[in-house]
Amino acid sequence: MEKIIIDAGHGGSDPGTVYNGRLEKNDNLRLALAVGNILSDHGVDVSYTRTTDVYHSPYEKAMIGNNSNADLFISIHRNAAQKPNTGTGIETLVYADKGIAGQLARNVNRELETTGFQNRGVIERPELTVLNRTVMPAILIEAGFLNNDSDNQRFDANLNQIAKAIADGILATLGSEPSKPEKLYRVQVGAYKNKDYANRLADRLKSDGFSAFVAYRDGYYRVQAGAFTNLDNAVNMERQLRRAGYDTFITS
Repeated sequence: MEKIIIDAGHGGSDPGTVYNGRLEKNDNLRLALAVGNILSDHGVDVSYTRTTDVYHSPYEKAMIGNNSNADLFISIHRNAAQKPNTGTGIETLVYADKGIAGQLARNVNRELETTGFQNRGVIERPELTVLNRTVMPAILIEAGFLNNDSDNQRFDANLNQIAKAIADGILATLGSEPSKPEKLYRVQVGAYKNKDYANRLADRLKSDGFSAFVAYRDGYYRVQAGAFTNLDNAVNMERQLRRAGYDTFITS
């Protein structure tokens, strides 16, 4: 059975963001418990860093998570902008946007977007203690802006849907390991600083019957033909291009 630990951000003497008498720590706990209940109903073993209004330092939260032997660490927060009602939407923070944590963050964001929030994406925050001191994949969810009236209205009216969206993102991640990107071999025919030159070469290749495209990377527009998982197929393409008078090399 998979085990998840859910951290309701802040708590006790640390209220988090405060806006018009509204305390972030209370919203975090409401949402954390709602997410945990849904996961438990789906057979997930759930534990929490707190279930009441108590304070633990970020380091203590990370250690609670590590001692739980959980598979995933989920920290729940509300965001804030310097000026009220200027920031809106959800985002998920990770130590590094890769592996299970990156996939989990994208799954959660995708589900939260269906509740009406703007999706602000996955953001790397390696300096955060609950992300860099936890031994399991960890994410920190910013569930809307606490100092945005529209986000608060959506949070209050759709708390159960928001909790379900987060739980669905977690369950989707538990159901499948992240697939490794497939290595592709491409045959490069040219690289230009000028985009028009690259497009002209790509058009010439297409007129000669080759599948060509332009890829921009590291300041250059790279004209390439084909994308193959099998190196032999890329070698065959390179031979055809050279017979047609093009200078080539294989890249991946």
